[in-house]
Amino acid sequence: ELPAAVREGRRALGQRIETLEAELRGIEAAVDEKLLYVPNLPLPDVPDGDESHNKVVRTWGEPAPQGGKPHWELGETLGLLDLARGAKLSGSGFPVFVGAGSKLVRGLINFMLDLHTREHGYVEVEPPFVVRRESMVGTGQLPKFEDDAYKTTPDDLFLVPTAEVPVTNLHRDEILDGAKLPLGYTAYTPCFRREAGAAGKDTRGLLRVHQFDKVELVRFCRPAESPAEHERLTGHAEAVLQRLELPYRVVLMAIGDLGFAAAKKYDLEVWAPGVGQWLEVSSSSSFTDFQARRANIRHRSGAGAKPEFVHTLNASGVALPRTIAALLETHQQADGSVTVPRALVPYLGSERLVPSGGA
Repeated sequence: ELPAAVREGRRALGQRIETLEAELRGIEAAVDEKLLYVPNLPLPDVPDGDESHNKVVRTWGEPAPQGGKPHWELGETLGLLDLARGAKLSGSGFPVFVGAGSKLVRGLINFMLDLHTREHGYVEVEPPFVVRRESMVGTGQLPKFEDDAYKTTPDDLFLVPTAEVPVTNLHRDEILDGAKLPLGYTAYTPCFRREAGAAGKDTRGLLRVHQFDKVELVRFCRPAESPAEHERLTGHAEAVLQRLELPYRVVLMAIGDLGFAAAKKYDLEVWAPGVGQWLEVSSSSSFTDFQARRANIRHRSGAGAKPEFVHTLNASGVALPRTIAALLETHQQADGSVTVPRALVPYLGSERLVPSGGA
């Protein structure tokens, strides 16, 4: 039998080890928390500098000269939009669509989902509109941007700021079959953002709102496929704007305008002649393995192979409010009507939007 002093020493040593292990777990948790605030690293072909160094990489269509009515006037004249009652219900930044305006919203959503599923090969998903904290952490919205999110208490659930959050997290803590990659999902959700209009600019009409409809595109791929997948994804978002006959430009964002989670990002901006502005309606982003590491999404290339992190990408395909603004302003006619793009006619059942009481 060991001497009493030795037994006591072993017991004290064991207690000391337990204490140190608990301290280590606390330190590791604190480090992990700090790391959640570290942004993604930009890819080598992303331009240096601030937003003044953003680069227009291509354009489509011929922008109309600035002029005509802004979309909020058209929306009122055509009986599509009721901003005043939206403000009465929920405050500024919550528009109400009425009559043909509601039909326009529904038609745009269905048109985009049909395009992406039938022609681009996406699987449609109908996700929840509220998500757990872990999902917001996985895609990079939390913890850094928690103040920008709408949150429910005491459940600690968040209204989705974008369908990117629930759709990307479909595969959180999963190992995907590498042979089935790439995977593509599309989803429609309303989106909720507290920060809209916080800067005090561009707040009229539909330019900055707290709640808006959006069709999202999300892709999972092997790292080697990521650059080509990003270009393909961007093309899918562009196809929407081309079918809607909206002149647009594709802008490669500089490092200073890249955001927190993206390693490379294109913004798709449509021309709105009534307000005389280029309006962002889609961001197409490559996150490399940034989200996959946070959400623990991996793939296995074959039997017995070591799991590796996938790359994730997403794009708006596209966001509705500014798209509607550009559509009304671009296709407005001298008689006050708005011509419906051919691709939308089957969804709206008419070729023109006419003023209330018009023929």
